Amino acid sequence: MKYKWLERVGLLCLIVTLLTLAITLTINARWLYQFDIGHLDLLDYTTLSAKELMHNFDQLMRYLNLPWVETLKMTDFPVSSSGALHFYEVKKLFLLNYGILLVTIVPSFFYLRHLNKQQRLWTLIQPFRIAVVVPIVIAFLMAVNFDRFFIMFHGVFFNNDAWIFNPATDPIINVLPETFFLHCFILFFVLLEIFYLLPIYFGKRALKKER
Repeated sequence: MKYKWLERVGLLCLIVTLLTLAITLTINARWLYQFDIGHLDLLDYTTLSAKELMHNFDQLMRYLNLPWVETLKMTDFPVSSSGALHFYEVKKLFLLNYGILLVTIVPSFFYLRHLNKQQRLWTLIQPFRIAVVVPIVIAFLMAVNFDRFFIMFHGVFFNNDAWIFNPATDPIINVLPETFFLHCFILFFVLLEIFYLLPIYFGKRALKKER
């Protein structure tokens, strides 16, 4: 009974680890923003060069990622009090995600090692067959109406409307269009699907070896 409870905790940790890892890789996908500068013609909405724009983006990401950077300062973009509040709340979510990843990754490792030693990796197949459906359903809802999905997303994670930027006071929003965030969500769901398919793959491979 004790081991069953521990295995359930281990499974939960593994699911959460893969989720937070997908989030981590997505929010730090600097290459995606570089791609969108050209793909979405972002330079049409600013007087900055691509290099200067990336410099400001890096300043923003440094603030969001590093707990010891307490003030958001971008070379070419002023930030209103409302904008600063929103980015501060985003920063807290970033750090929460990293914290959860760090807390769950070690138990996940020992859980996988335990299953591997007992030749029971196949037990991952069924739970992840269920888990893999969830991102597909959410991604489908997103594809149907991304505008509504985007609003609902902010409604879930933020309890104010500070995320609605005024371009006059927070011109950074001109170069952070909604389509960029759509691309971020697509990347996240692709990564999450891959991560959730891996335990199924290794579970099935373990079954074949046992036979």
